[in-house]
Amino acid sequence: MTSPLLSAIKFNEQGLIPAIAQDADSGDVLMMAWMNQDAVLATLQEQRAVYFSRSRDQLWRKGESSGNVQQLVDIRLDCDGDTLLLKVRQIGGIACHTGRANCFYRALKNNEWYDSEPVIKDPESLYGSSTKSE
Repeated sequence: MTSPLLSAIKFNEQGLIPAIAQDADSGDVLMMAWMNQDAVLATLQEQRAVYFSRSRDQLWRKGESSGNVQQLVDIRLDCDGDTLLLKVRQIGGIACHTGRANCFYRALKNNEWYDSEPVIKDPESLYGSSTKSE
């Protein structure tokens, strides 16, 4: 039986819902990831962002490899019930596996994408591999 808390959430056919992480203080959008029911419940219980990794088919706690934890401040459900907004405090100032403050660092100029924000910390030092994402 689904709890009233989860029944208000419209998970997609894969049992997932997009979750946007936003800096609770600055309002900056940090990243988007997926959550399943277990991730939502773990996030609420642990008061830190827990997502569902589609590539690994398992839960992952943001910052478990890098130390850049997202502490939950508030959680919101949109009007359609199909997107979550997590207002978080980003420990360490790095939300992206590329070592940047957020995942939305690519900007469009003259019909070309370019990196508009600097790498704060080399991903190799965060994960041991520049291609690893949490």
